[in-house]
Amino acid sequence: MTAHLIADDAEALTVAAALAEEFRAGAAARDAGRGLPYEEVARLSASGLLAVTVPAEHGGADVRHETLAEIFRLLATADASIAQIPQSHFVYVNVIRRQGTEEQRKFFYAELLAGRRLGNAQSEAGTKHVQDIRTRLERRPDGSYVLDGVKHYATGALFADWIPVLARAGDDLLHVALVPRDAPGLTVIDDWDGMGQRTTASGTVRLEAVPVPADRVFPHHLTFEGPQLHGAVAQLLHAAIDTGIARGALAEAAEFVRTRSRPWFESGFETAGEDPLLIQRFGELDLSVRASEALLREAARTVDAAAARLTDDSAAEASLAVAAAKAHAAAAAVEVAGALFEVAGTRSALASLNLHRHWRDARTHTLHDPARWKIQHLGRHVLHGTRPPRHGLL
Repeated sequence: MTAHLIADDAEALTVAAALAEEFRAGAAARDAGRGLPYEEVARLSASGLLAVTVPAEHGGADVRHETLAEIFRLLATADASIAQIPQSHFVYVNVIRRQGTEEQRKFFYAELLAGRRLGNAQSEAGTKHVQDIRTRLERRPDGSYVLDGVKHYATGALFADWIPVLARAGDDLLHVALVPRDAPGLTVIDDWDGMGQRTTASGTVRLEAVPVPADRVFPHHLTFEGPQLHGAVAQLLHAAIDTGIARGALAEAAEFVRTRSRPWFESGFETAGEDPLLIQRFGELDLSVRASEALLREAARTVDAAAARLTDDSAAEASLAVAAAKAHAAAAAVEVAGALFEVAGTRSALASLNLHRHWRDARTHTLHDPARWKIQHLGRHVLHGTRPPRHGLL
């Protein structure tokens, strides 16, 4: 596998914008038929975008978080499923960067620059809560490991070359094992049937005595022992996806009203787009989307500033800025995607048009973690100066 080498932030954004336009054309049809985007994901790999956070000393562009967030936003305006697929990829690139040895980083950075993809096998169903991880990573006498467990919501695993598996070792501490997609004992089941993000293939991963060499294991528990941006970066990308969904839905609503909607007979206008009530509503929706975009940029810049000088305070500020962006974007995505039907009229509800994919994607994606807890942490910080927790979900 070979991939284009992106030189800098500007080129990364140019490539992302071009891919977004390419992916937009088939988004509705892929969603309607649940056509998994194998070709599109291959194009994403070949473009070099999946390696843009590789450090410069290893040959990557090492783009700013502001650029990375914008890449995700652009892709999500076109196809929220495709935008979601590489989210875990970049999260685990950060784990490699922060917790990997020099040899581990050298190996996996070369894989990324060649276009290889990381998936995820992180969440589990039926446990007490999201951080109740029961998958086990047991050490063998020769120093290698073996994995056993079942993972759900494994977005990207079906398309991956390497699957990062979150597991507890014999010391009960969290580790990440990077396992080849074709490893013996590893099975990826395409059983995702969510109402939204239908083509993310976020199905099940079964791990039955999967062998793992010692040099493919990372001590993820160390990520949370000091000031860190693991959660802030992960949530920043989620916020970018929600913001992109909102902008994409608004753009499609506007195009529909301009070209297909009939004016309400009482308005007295020849076209729906001239109706001042509709104009007012579009203005309100645009204001909400612009606010999400502004909060996203501010959050990304705060993460960049914290990365340059990481302290307890700068990490807290980054998490809080991202929490604000994510909470607002989640609400905006659901509101705007739902308002599409309000402004476009009855015809927009036809299943054949598949405009409801925007709302289904927004409603599904915003369930990743509750915005109400982000708002709680914002309130505690304002009132009491309480720093947010370091659990990786903020």
